[in-house]
Amino acid sequence: MHTFETIIRTYGPALARIASSYEADRALREDLLQEMLLAIHRALPTLRDGASLAPFVFCIAHNRGVTHVLRERAARRNAVQFEPRDSPKTPEESRIETDRTRRLHAAVRRLPLPYRQVITLVLEELSHQEIAEALGISISNVGVRVSRAKDQLKELLRDE
Repeated sequence: MHTFETIIRTYGPALARIASSYEADRALREDLLQEMLLAIHRALPTLRDGASLAPFVFCIAHNRGVTHVLRERAARRNAVQFEPRDSPKTPEESRIETDRTRRLHAAVRRLPLPYRQVITLVLEELSHQEIAEALGISISNVGVRVSRAKDQLKELLRDE
C-alpha cells in the first residue's frame, strides 16, 4: 500500500517540475502543485493493488495541469487589466535555476498540450510504456509525440 507521504517524498520534485511546465508564475505554480497533490491524495484510494504508481501520479498531475492552463486562458480572456505575472524569485531560486533551464521551461510551456505532456514525462525519465499509461494513449503515439515535441523544442530554442 502506498502512503501519501511516500508519494510526496518520491514524486514531489517531479511534480514541482511538471507544475513548472504548466505555469511560469511562482505563486500560481505553487497553487497548481498543491492542487496536484490534493487530487492525488483524493484519488489514492482508487489505485488498484499492483497498479504502477508513477503513471497514476503523473496522469493526475497532467490532468490538473491541463485544467489549470484552460482555466488561466479563460481568466486572461475575461481580464480587464493585465498585470505582470512573474513573481520575484528568491536569491536561492535564482542561483539554482540556470538560464538554460529557464529557456527550456519557457519553450516547453509554449508547446501544444499533447507535446508538453509527453516531454515533461520524458524529462522525468518515464518509459514510453509508463507515459502511455499515464496519458491513456498508445506507446506508438507516445513516440510520435516525443519526436514532434523534440523537433518543436529545437525550433523554439533556436529562435531565441
